[in-house]
Amino acid sequence: MGPAFACSGTPDGADFPRPIGTVGSLEYVSDHPVLNGSGGLPGSDGEHDAQEQWDSVDRARGFYDRQVLDHLNPAMQEFLARQQMMFVSTADARGECDSSFRAGEPGFVTVLDERTLVYPELRGNGVYASLGNIAENPHIGLLFIDFFTDLVGLHINGAAAVIEHEALLADERVTVPLLEMLTRQGGRRPERWVSVTVHEAYIHCSKHIPLLARLDKQVEWGTDDMKRKGGDYFGVGATRAAGDPRSSNVEAT
Repeated sequence: MGPAFACSGTPDGADFPRPIGTVGSLEYVSDHPVLNGSGGLPGSDGEHDAQEQWDSVDRARGFYDRQVLDHLNPAMQEFLARQQMMFVSTADARGECDSSFRAGEPGFVTVLDERTLVYPELRGNGVYASLGNIAENPHIGLLFIDFFTDLVGLHINGAAAVIEHEALLADERVTVPLLEMLTRQGGRRPERWVSVTVHEAYIHCSKHIPLLARLDKQVEWGTDDMKRKGGDYFGVGATRAAGDPRSSNVEAT
């Protein structure tokens, strides 16, 4: 399922790119944010067509009825408070996709209310692939998976905006205990934040999630040390130095 809203500025829309820090004009297809597809159902028309084609309409409708919300209920909020990592999906104005990974101490993704969460952006490689996409296209998909205890996942789709640290701290929903948590990311202050307005929240089933063991590891949050960041693990520098013609093709595109 995809983000359950239509956005002015989608490829057949109009107004991308937008300044960073704005969500843009969201135009809901129905009064209920989750009900986006044909027939007042969650998800896209494309997934509904696929259900018809491959004879899974009844199973899909059952999932929509039992598992999909347009907000974070208490169980989802408690689950998020325990998570230390997530996968982030964004796309630019052309629909070119990017997937990324974020991690932090438990609660690094913070629920401000049942329809709003925020997560920190620590110092990274300076490319800003995710934030750049959000500047053009607010659609975002988050996936949280508990590999260690419950073996279950949570999908959250919605609209994202980039906000500066000071703006978040000025939000009246940020209480003193929350303020302390928001500023303790491994001793490194977040450079800025991403706010997500929730439009879909639903389970990722546990049957194929592997059980992993959590081991102690010293994490250097936001470090610039190349060795601690993994160095040139995939040998890209050597590949380019060898004059791989495929590298030249990438640079020319």
